[in-house]
Amino acid sequence: MQPLTISAAAARRFLVTRHLLAPARNQAAGLDGIRVVFERLGSIQFDPLAVAGRNHDLVLHARVRDYDPAWTNELLYERRELFEAYNKGLSLLPTSELPWHRHTWDTFRVQHEAAYFTRHVETVEHLLARIRDEGPLCSLDFERRPALDWYWGPTSEVRATLEALSEAGILGLARRAGNRRYYDLIERLYPAALLSEERSDREQRRHRLLSRYRAHGLLGTTGQSELWYGIGPALRPRATDPPGTVTRSELHAELVRDGELVPVAVEGVRGTRYVLSDEVPELRAAQEAADRGHPLTDASVVLLAPLDPLVWDRPLLHSLFDFDYVWEVYVPQQKRRWGYYVLPLLWGDRLVGRIEPRIDRATGSIRILGAWWQDDFEPRRDEAFIVAMREALAAYSSFGGVKRIDWGTHTSERRLFGSGRVPT
Repeated sequence: MQPLTISAAAARRFLVTRHLLAPARNQAAGLDGIRVVFERLGSIQFDPLAVAGRNHDLVLHARVRDYDPAWTNELLYERRELFEAYNKGLSLLPTSELPWHRHTWDTFRVQHEAAYFTRHVETVEHLLARIRDEGPLCSLDFERRPALDWYWGPTSEVRATLEALSEAGILGLARRAGNRRYYDLIERLYPAALLSEERSDREQRRHRLLSRYRAHGLLGTTGQSELWYGIGPALRPRATDPPGTVTRSELHAELVRDGELVPVAVEGVRGTRYVLSDEVPELRAAQEAADRGHPLTDASVVLLAPLDPLVWDRPLLHSLFDFDYVWEVYVPQQKRRWGYYVLPLLWGDRLVGRIEPRIDRATGSIRILGAWWQDDFEPRRDEAFIVAMREALAAYSSFGGVKRIDWGTHTSERRLFGSGRVPT
């Protein structure tokens, strides 16, 4: 199949539009707005760090008007329309997707039954019995037991066992209280018909591969390894893979052959990109608008989450947006170029800078620890940007539940965007 050819300008326009970011915060407030975002992106990564807002909340805040994290909690823990599973890292997904993500549960269950559950059988039976009798419990609800080595280091036997049972799909997440997890029997959380629906390993891997293209919109076939987590080997099975393991390249070729993915050549971008077949009209519309020189209407500023699907593919950010982005939260402080929890700034279809905010509820303020602008962007020269940035900061302050912006020593930004109480 010959690739569609589009300009860089059309690709940028397509991405920000299909990501529901043009304009920002354009989906209706409430549960329906969140449902629309999940319908478009499929899944959103979860990360517990909350210094500037948790990742999934930032993703939704960027797209849903007056976003309140309580709305997502309602969909997760009350209505059970969303659930947590490993897709590209730990993610939130529509519960209807559960049969397509059983592979991770099944794989962990085989591993743990052969080793961990056998070594800790008494603890496993004890925890399950209490949860069966008492309902959702967290690690603090059990008596202390000795520590053991776990994935990231020593942790309590109770916590490790609860996590292992959750990984195996025996327990599920009933709710979170902050970052504390309460577990219940999986059959008490989700419908039996959904839990009993079976898809083959190949079907599940194919579905998860397609989900990466659905979330991003214009991926290629290479890039950082985390883009393809949980799908399988790229070109050939590994020695540790079971017989018959399907490769990512096989699944990708199948998706192209079946017409679910359409190849795209983007001006100035190396390698072929792929778009969902039902989004081709949207791609063509972006090219027509770019050809006519039509600017994006209502250009707005977005504080992008560090794991927002738009910024997944760092080489594409560089070639298409001329923007280098590394989430430096795991980079040693002395090696950071910018800061610990830095958010890219999207202005229309341009990535114009970075900002490092902290939600400080003790002082009722957003503290800005740093701001960095692209070399070719001067914020003070664009009055429309100044207005849009103030609107974005006001929306972010509301999201954070605070009423003040504190730019600290950043005198120029304080003069441009205002400091102190945020207008409502």
